[in-house]
Amino acid sequence: FKFQDEQEDSEGLWRETFKKFVDIKANGPTSVGLDFGLHGFSHVYGLPEHADTLRLKDTSDGEPYRLYNLDVFGYSIHSPLGLYGSVPFLLAHSPDRTVGAFWLNASETLLDGPAPPKANRREVLPHTNLRWMSESGVIDSFILLGPSPSHTFLQYAELTGYQALPPLFSLGYHQCRWSYDDEADVKAVDAGFDRHAIPYDVIWLDIEHTRQNRYFTWDSQLFPDPVGLQRHLQERERKLVVISDPHIKVDPSWELYSEAQDREGESCYLDFTSPEVRAWYSSLFALDKYKGSTDSLHVWNDMNEPSVFGGPEQTMPKDAVHHGGVEHRELHNLYGFYQHLATVEGLISRSGGLERPFVLSRSFFAGSQRLGAVWTGDNLATWEYLKISIPMLLSLSIVGVAFCGADVGGFFQDPKPELLIRWYQAGSLQPFFRGHSAKMMKRREPWLFGDTVTAAIRNAVQQRYCLLPYWYTLFHQAHTSAKPPIRPLWVEFSKEQDTFTVEHEYMIGSALLACPVTDPGATKVKVLLPGSGENWYDVQTKRIYSGGRTLSLAVTLDTVPLFQRGGTVIPRRTKPGSCSADLQKMPFSLTVALDSNVSKVVGTPCYSDKPLHRNLYLSCLFCPPSCTDNTGQFDSGCLVQSVTFLGVKKKPSAVTTLLSVQYQEDQHLLMVGNLSLPVGKDWDMWIR
Repeated sequence: FKFQDEQEDSEGLWRETFKKFVDIKANGPTSVGLDFGLHGFSHVYGLPEHADTLRLKDTSDGEPYRLYNLDVFGYSIHSPLGLYGSVPFLLAHSPDRTVGAFWLNASETLLDGPAPPKANRREVLPHTNLRWMSESGVIDSFILLGPSPSHTFLQYAELTGYQALPPLFSLGYHQCRWSYDDEADVKAVDAGFDRHAIPYDVIWLDIEHTRQNRYFTWDSQLFPDPVGLQRHLQERERKLVVISDPHIKVDPSWELYSEAQDREGESCYLDFTSPEVRAWYSSLFALDKYKGSTDSLHVWNDMNEPSVFGGPEQTMPKDAVHHGGVEHRELHNLYGFYQHLATVEGLISRSGGLERPFVLSRSFFAGSQRLGAVWTGDNLATWEYLKISIPMLLSLSIVGVAFCGADVGGFFQDPKPELLIRWYQAGSLQPFFRGHSAKMMKRREPWLFGDTVTAAIRNAVQQRYCLLPYWYTLFHQAHTSAKPPIRPLWVEFSKEQDTFTVEHEYMIGSALLACPVTDPGATKVKVLLPGSGENWYDVQTKRIYSGGRTLSLAVTLDTVPLFQRGGTVIPRRTKPGSCSADLQKMPFSLTVALDSNVSKVVGTPCYSDKPLHRNLYLSCLFCPPSCTDNTGQFDSGCLVQSVTFLGVKKKPSAVTTLLSVQYQEDQHLLMVGNLSLPVGKDWDMWIR
């Protein structure tokens, strides 16, 4: 078939028109596809990014799921259309097995399915039909055989990479706005957190901090002493994050723009597919080149889908030609990944390879997990967006992108106080925890809504900080064994079919079950407590519930439904401090939740920002900690100050470390305090 100008190309094989844009397909039709069936499976998950249910829907009567990275402000909910990132990986799960399907293709991709088979028989074995279709590229498909969820996670990580181990500070709270006005504004916000006893670690600057929208510069009127500002934050053990988008302002008098043109870039959008361009871009983060930067400055890659306001679908034309003569259509979903990669490499080089950087990216692809964090983009301040954020983050987590979050409070629109509180409570139980808002919205620092709101937000943030040792341990597990920090219930309870469609609650590691309140005016929430024979302890009230049931839990505005699983140990710092660095001075408290048989309890009470990792076991109320890796030489100096046992049915007659013991019979709660037990040493605790 040869296209003639006078011949109508009705199927768009050589030319397509979208509004005023014409896409000339110089190579003609290049699409590829593959149909396959998953026998024995009717539940399929993954394929982010979509604002939709956790379990993928049957698309046979509607639009297929689309993977095409776009800047979609105020995106539609319960839609199969693609958003800011794409991971062409899905998992199918049944009570007996978990498998994965990875379609390695970075062009525009559609997935039809998961459609059930057509059959005349009344009873049909579970079966799912899938159809991958990509505009260009080659067929490069992987089937991961599991058989368990953890095996599938591990197999996928071996293909695409493990989650980068984030620096500890990045797991704390981030305060962001588009944008803070000037140095005085930043310092005032920083002081406000201390004044209101709300811990935080990072404050962010959007594009207004630059000189006339030129990245790697500072507005000398608004930020006359950027190094001094960063040193001011450093004195408080806090960091600064600045934005760096993929486009360079067209200005022939600007040295950076001239340098970009010298590297074969005719456009103001950098061609990050070129190794030379990436190396040059990475070099710009060196302290001697990025004037006004310090080693405490970290980076935010936004608009890197790429977002092109004057382009088709607000992105780059598909027939744009990249390094090596490759059309943009073939690698569109990889563009943001390449900028993320170049930024991370730049910050690693800046430190001589000695420090782990923090870089947030809005666009992502398979493998982005080994670079840093992502978020769900420009959400709205509505209850619907709060609710949908949970399945969106779970979908990201199970495809390896574990360091993810949704902007607290919603980027656009002004949230009512109740919604803001509920969003902070939910955000504190997600991997990436950032408050963000648009510049046309009212200021949203946590203390601007009255004492009641401030107190509720303070409590949520403080509880997050006390739990940071547990979160950090979970990220170490993600980094080494690909287990996501937050997980759908079916990951931990893989044979229980009533967990397969649950998306409003989730596990944090294997020890905590979270069920954020996402409905206005809620006085009760329904919580599925899986596992018949399991014990579940309400973290707030210490009340014990049996598993294998759906609980109707009464809630108030102060209630954050969180349950500890029997047979686990949760480490906390005894005080939240003012930032994550402050926590290193605080002793540990351990919460030991007994299972129904009072048998073995397993936990990881300490993985701090140093190479120390210790396990704690409890057998018949006997607690010897043990070192996971005896080759480690680091002595943290951390102490365990108290141990709380949940589920102790009667008061013990003696405790060997009898310093301060309290038993609350109504809650079956035993607290052993005033301890000074070194985390790095072996010690026993006998309870009789």
